[in-house]
Amino acid sequence: MSEKRWFIAVLAVFTILLASAAAQDEKNELTGMFGKTVISDQGIQGATYFNPFVRSGKGWSFGVNYARHLRTTAIWGVSLEVPAVYNPDEDLNAGLGIVPIDYSEIFVTPAARVNLFPTTAVSPWVSFGGGFGRFSQNKNLIFDAGANPGKNTTTGVIQGGVGLDVKFWHRFSIRGEGRDFWSGHPDFPLANTGKTRQHNYFVGVGVVWHF
Repeated sequence: MSEKRWFIAVLAVFTILLASAAAQDEKNELTGMFGKTVISDQGIQGATYFNPFVRSGKGWSFGVNYARHLRTTAIWGVSLEVPAVYNPDEDLNAGLGIVPIDYSEIFVTPAARVNLFPTTAVSPWVSFGGGFGRFSQNKNLIFDAGANPGKNTTTGVIQGGVGLDVKFWHRFSIRGEGRDFWSGHPDFPLANTGKTRQHNYFVGVGVVWHF
């Protein structure tokens, strides 16, 4: 399935959830996020040439999140949420031009979230869940080194996150968050890092609509 179809499928799921929430008149949230995804450099096994690492850029990323409050007290609150993050352009670099020019990634990870002091103006929270991710690679290698033999892949993902919500106007809050999407590794057959999983750290800010 292409990256566009994955993105359309995610939007369809969010639309269904929103329609269901509106019909049941529950307490809900819809969040839009903007930030960056950070992936650490990874050594290439057996490499003896200059720059023996797979180096990743810090791709601008976009996130959406639907949440439903299950239980709220003055001290704590529990919600079910569906965070989704899309990184459309993760640039790569490595010696000898053995990695694709770039790739895109999308993560969708249903999760449980616990807020402290959810009824106050400032509420910190933690989140934990799991879902799936999709890597879609550029067809060409860097430095015009030829066609990329790597394949687009789908992976299981474990997500953990922390954040802070600050109410600023009526039903709206500002949110700052950091999430780690621990996923499988993209398929780089010419650059064996010896790793099967990688951390994708998303750091962003956004606006929460409570309805």
